[in-house]
Amino acid sequence: MTTPLRLGIAGLGTVGIGVVKIIQAHADLLALRSGRPVEITAVSARDRGRNRDADISRYQWEPSAVDLARREDVDVFVELIGGDEGVAREAIEAALASGKDVVTANKALLAIHGQALAEAAEAAGRVIRFEAAVAGGIPVIKTLTESLAGNRIRRVMGVMNGTCNYILTRMQSAGLPYEAVFEEARALGYLEADPTLDVGGIDASHKLAILAAIAFGSRPAFDAVEIEGIERVSIDDINRAADMGYRIKLLGVAQMTGRGLEQRMSPCLVPADSPLGQLEGGTNMVVLEGDAVGQIVLRGAGAGEGPTASAVMSDIIEIARGVRLPTFGQPAAALARPTPARTAVPAAYYLRLTLIDKPGALAKVATVLGDSGISVDRMRQYGHAAGTAPVLIVTHKTTPDAIDHAIAALPGTGVIEGEPVELRIEEV
Repeated sequence: MTTPLRLGIAGLGTVGIGVVKIIQAHADLLALRSGRPVEITAVSARDRGRNRDADISRYQWEPSAVDLARREDVDVFVELIGGDEGVAREAIEAALASGKDVVTANKALLAIHGQALAEAAEAAGRVIRFEAAVAGGIPVIKTLTESLAGNRIRRVMGVMNGTCNYILTRMQSAGLPYEAVFEEARALGYLEADPTLDVGGIDASHKLAILAAIAFGSRPAFDAVEIEGIERVSIDDINRAADMGYRIKLLGVAQMTGRGLEQRMSPCLVPADSPLGQLEGGTNMVVLEGDAVGQIVLRGAGAGEGPTASAVMSDIIEIARGVRLPTFGQPAAALARPTPARTAVPAAYYLRLTLIDKPGALAKVATVLGDSGISVDRMRQYGHAAGTAPVLIVTHKTTPDAIDHAIAALPGTGVIEGEPVELRIEEV
């Protein structure tokens, strides 16, 4: 009889229990597809007595995830604890040192410590697989490392945080302000314990850093991602963008240029009729552009028990089949340390200003834009309120530096109330 692949699962939250359920429900199918039985030997979590929606009594219990990682009767250590430091990192390092392969959904750990872990895995002759770390059930890691291995990747782009997409689309569909939808998302359990990870763009930036490393053969460089969250996107911005045929998305973009690696996560306008513009609710979408394949679009559930557990199982089956790949698609020693570069690609921009309603105000704004080398494509004014006049401007294509210059100069005109809002209009 073929030797079973023995798993140790650390972390029995939503995803961990999802993995247990799949293994219990599909044991025969998994064995046929893997070429060998897949079994759980032992599990670990913070609270043994917690009521869980699966029977774990048949498995050995380890109070310590690190001890679980070192067990001799475990072949693959499955880390579903989370966090970029602490027990998750210690347990993965212990597993590699003990000769175990690792499957993880830990995007933060890989984005920050991925290079060191990749080197440790290769030195030990082991593999780290992490399909579930990026975009839940969407097979984007395997697409980059395997299906598109013959391409030079030009650009990676996508909506990678379902919570932010839910908030933005809910604001539009219900006509609700950001604060109201934020509280709704919190009540529904969509937000992380620290909501900044979601709405601040940090969670999505972890994912972008991982994808960029694979796509461009570089070391993960989360600290080089330019990050802006969705906190300052108002219902007015949502409505004004819709009036002009756009939707606002928290969009991640990575591309290698002659200046270095550009990585940015920020709210952008995208055409409403584009695949990204039509993305609703908590769904994720990743767009990959290769020199041979052109543009492909991957869409699906970016989180949740079933989709994320499905991604974990895909890695486990890959290991059971004997597939051995470097962590980021190339040997760790070959991964270059990227030179961070701010985007210089020209784009049109959306500007929302609140003008003080007095003669010459608009002329002063036009002068600042002209002095910054920015020409106006469209301009609209939306009523008056208490001596102010909201004005929306869409520019012709210009550079980020020109926009920065204009935004810095506008308050000095004395005709602007509050801070201007600028959003890039991304071509997709």
